[in-house]
Amino acid sequence: MTDALERLQSWLDTKEGENFEFKEAKNSYNFSDLLKYCSALSNEGGGRILLGITNKRPRRVVGSQAFSQPEDTRRSLMEKLRINVDFEVIRHPNGRVLAFSTPSHPIGLPVQAEGIAWMRSGDMLVPLSEERRREIYEEAGHDFSADICPNAAFSDLNPQNIEIFRRRWIAKSANPSLNGLMPEQLLRDAEAIIDGGITYVSWKRSRRKRMFRSQPRIS
Repeated sequence: MTDALERLQSWLDTKEGENFEFKEAKNSYNFSDLLKYCSALSNEGGGRILLGITNKRPRRVVGSQAFSQPEDTRRSLMEKLRINVDFEVIRHPNGRVLAFSTPSHPIGLPVQAEGIAWMRSGDMLVPLSEERRREIYEEAGHDFSADICPNAAFSDLNPQNIEIFRRRWIAKSANPSLNGLMPEQLLRDAEAIIDGGITYVSWKRSRRKRMFRSQPRIS
């Protein structure tokens, strides 16, 4: 047995989890889904998605015709994810297996696909949880977003951008009760106001749209 086939067999026997994702993809596979899975694997520490293998145990090689030009697919993945992506084609007696591998996300920076940083939850892809996002941010060291911005007050914040943040939070959390919160309480619940002080998270949580009417004085 060649080294490639031995490596493939070890992957077939492994537990699907943080490092592996298996898809039959006999005839084709959606590029958007591949992009999202690569984002999720990278945000979970890096791993491989293998096409041409059944997901359920005992796993079997069924072969995949997806992405007949994997070099072009790899190039597109790297352009959109901005991380290095590699691939390997393994010729098994039962068919072609195509494996894409992704490294772990850059330190302190989640990897996004189509504007969203993804993770896996069971058999589903979901937006990266706040807990995991915080863990990634903290890899870079001190999380300045939790620091209080000196001399900033609630009156310095732009009401329009607070409402933009509210709508995005409702859309992400599917929690319409956020509509009933006063703006200041909304920001307290989002930890954008702590102990009466305005934190730098006030614009990070609004996806870099600053909530300030004007730049507060920083002493």
